[in-house]
Amino acid sequence: MGASPHRRHRFTPPVLDSSLPFPRGIALMKSTLAALCLALAPALAVHAQSSRIDLSGIDPMQVITGANDVLLRAPDSDIDRLFKAVHASSRDEREARSLCALFEPDADRSLPGLQRAANALGEQSRMRFIDAVTAVAIGGLQGQPGAYDPATGEQALKAATVTGMMLHDGFLLGLSSTGRDAASRDARCIAFRQMVDVLDGFSLGERVAATRYLLSEGLSRYGSDL
Repeated sequence: MGASPHRRHRFTPPVLDSSLPFPRGIALMKSTLAALCLALAPALAVHAQSSRIDLSGIDPMQVITGANDVLLRAPDSDIDRLFKAVHASSRDEREARSLCALFEPDADRSLPGLQRAANALGEQSRMRFIDAVTAVAIGGLQGQPGAYDPATGEQALKAATVTGMMLHDGFLLGLSSTGRDAASRDARCIAFRQMVDVLDGFSLGERVAATRYLLSEGLSRYGSDL
């Protein structure tokens, strides 16, 4: 997949014009990350003794109903735990490819497709995701609504995009790539891993704002596509 995308930095995000559009890859990140969490949510109780994911018989719209409210009530620490689960998998070459497959323009993001992607992760990573989604669900059900400004998350995500462009040659090209050839797929995957690594270098507040924004927007997008 080429050179490693990971460089350990702590970043001060630049202040950006909020009217700047997102690259196409960000839109795919929104729906894919939310859909992956959607795929794991109904598995929490059923798979308490097993990390294998089986989504047969699950009504995705039933799961989506109320999910945004839970997401907005969840504490920052639980949202960040979910981000850290994504970050950990993105740093593993094989698992990153499984996640990146969901970002392809022609990817199967149906529940069976998500089930296959989730089960392609290592057992430790599946349990890490399940534990993180469990924490978000419990914290969101028990918590009080917090102040949420989508513009803050959007700004953090755009700042991460600009930071990625400054740090990595070909970052924006990869993030915007629409080709289906192997080189385009690799470029998209590298850019995704770089984006996640950049966000990991942001402060907790900025990282959580971006993650909450991605998930909230993604749930809406995923629901409208069903």
